[in-house]
Amino acid sequence: MQGFPPPPDKRPSLLNWDLPPYNRWSFQNMHRLFPTADVFRGTGPESDLRDDPADLDNTPVTVESGDTLDLSHFLQTAYADGILVMHRGRAVYERYFNDMAPHSLHLSQSVAKSVTALAAGALWGNGLLDLDAPLADFIPELKDSGYADATLDHVLDMRSGVRFTEDYNTPGSDMTQIDIASGWRPADPAKGRPTIREVILSLPKIRPHGGDFDYRSIETDMVAWVMERVTGDDLASLLSARIWQHIGASRDANFTVDEDATALADGGFNATLRDYARLGQLVLDGGRAGDSQLVPQAWIDQMRTGDPAIFGPPWSDNFPNGAYRRFWWIRDADRGDICARGVFGQFIYVDPDSDLVIALVSSWPDYLISDYTRNTMRAFDAIRDALGA
Repeated sequence: MQGFPPPPDKRPSLLNWDLPPYNRWSFQNMHRLFPTADVFRGTGPESDLRDDPADLDNTPVTVESGDTLDLSHFLQTAYADGILVMHRGRAVYERYFNDMAPHSLHLSQSVAKSVTALAAGALWGNGLLDLDAPLADFIPELKDSGYADATLDHVLDMRSGVRFTEDYNTPGSDMTQIDIASGWRPADPAKGRPTIREVILSLPKIRPHGGDFDYRSIETDMVAWVMERVTGDDLASLLSARIWQHIGASRDANFTVDEDATALADGGFNATLRDYARLGQLVLDGGRAGDSQLVPQAWIDQMRTGDPAIFGPPWSDNFPNGAYRRFWWIRDADRGDICARGVFGQFIYVDPDSDLVIALVSSWPDYLISDYTRNTMRAFDAIRDALGA
C-alpha cells in the first residue's frame, strides 16, 4: 500500500486482506476496508498510564528451538506491531513496529470476544442478564434453532451443543459463513450474503448443552444479540456506555458491521494498543476504573476460575493446565493468569499475582501458529522475571 493510489497488485482484497503481506497494513486500517460502528470514548480526559520506563529491550527470551533472542529482536521476528507492558499500574515498556503508532487502531480478532464479555459482565451486575434462562426466553426467534434451550452460562463458556465448524478459510465451514456474513469474504452470487443473525438461526444442536469446552466464535455473536435485545442498544453503543467512556480511552474504538449494521462481536473490534492495555488494567483491578465498579468483582473472579478437565486438545497443547471461562482464556488454572487471544497474534495478558498486564498486537503470517503462541508466553514470562514480578 505504498504510494497513492497504490498499484492494483499491492492493494488488499476480500480474498487476501488478512493474509501476508497484506495483513501488515490491513490490521491497522480496517475502517478503510469495511463499514464500522464507532465505540464512542466520551468527552472525559484520557487516563494517565503513568509512564515508568524500564529497559527491557535486551531481556533474553529463550524460544522452543532453544535459541535465545533479545526481547526487541524476538518481537520483530514474531511480526509484532506493538507491545505495552503495565506493571503495578504503570506503563513500563511500550514499543511499536511496522509503522504502528500510539494513535493507530489495530484489529483485535478474537480479543473482541473478551471485550464483549466485559460488557456482558456489566449488564449481569445490573441484573439485566439471567445466565440460566433459555436463550429463546430472550429472543423468541431462536425457538427453532439449536440455541433455543441453551443458556448464557453455556455460551459464555463455549459449552453449548450447537454445531459450529471453526475452520478458517475452509469453503463451506460455518466460520467461513460468518466471514461472508460479516463482509470479510466475498459472497457466492448465486446464494447472496447472509447476515450474522441468519447464520445463528441456521445452526442445529448436535449434542447436549453443558458438555466439554469447544471453541466456536459464533457463541459471542449469540451473547451480543441477547445483550442488544435486553438493552435496546447496539453493541457498539452499549460497550461505549458501560465500559469505554469510563476507562479514559485515548480514542473511539470501532466494530466492523454486516449489511444489517450488526457488529461482528466475535472478532471485529479495533482499538489502540494503549486502550487494550487499559482494558487489561480494568480486569487486573477487579473490574474497577477509578471510583467506578464497571464490572462486578464476582464476574472477574469467574473469568479466572475454570476446569481443566473439560479443556482438552488442541487447546491444552498451548495451555496444559488451562481452561476457558466467560470468553477469556485461563493460562494456568492454579495461578489464575488469564488472557484475551486473537488469531494472528493478538493478546491481552493479565497476571494478578504479578500485578502485570501485557497488551500485544501482531500480524502473523497465518491464523494459528502454535509455537508462536507458546513462544509469546515465554516472552511474557521473561518480561515478568525481568521486572522481578
